[in-house]
Amino acid sequence: MASRRHVFISHHHADDGHVDKLTAVLARRGYEIRNSSIRAKPANQRRLDEGRVSDGTIERLLRMKMSWASTVIVLIGKRTHERRWVDWEIKLANRLGKRIVGVYARGGTEADIPPALKKYGDAIKNWNAESVISAIEGADSSFEAPDGSPAPPLHAGTTSRC
Repeated sequence: MASRRHVFISHHHADDGHVDKLTAVLARRGYEIRNSSIRAKPANQRRLDEGRVSDGTIERLLRMKMSWASTVIVLIGKRTHERRWVDWEIKLANRLGKRIVGVYARGGTEADIPPALKKYGDAIKNWNAESVISAIEGADSSFEAPDGSPAPPLHAGTTSRC
């Protein structure tokens, strides 16, 4: 029986193909991902690119989409660190008490880690199904380099909030 997890995958829309590949890699290990992230159709992406959708509307939609996810995966691609909305999503995930797991996309580097992920990330993993699953489950909170070698934590451990 497959293990099912509700996640929100924060990513730069140019990395949509990597989102599909990640969910397929995890599915081959019997792990079903129900992803609630926003993947705009071309017409909607055009409206977003033209600034015809207000920030408030985007924020409401993201809060709604992220609210039911137990974990937020941040796909670390070539331009992820430049994306304002990815950083905003990570900060929202932290405020909502979500587990935040970074995953290097093929070609992603440590220089591509978004600032908020450096501050709030619970784990960062290379492109390896077992490592990613372990981090989603909360069994592994280590940080890795893109090649899978150990990396130092990016921030001091967090404390619980009352």
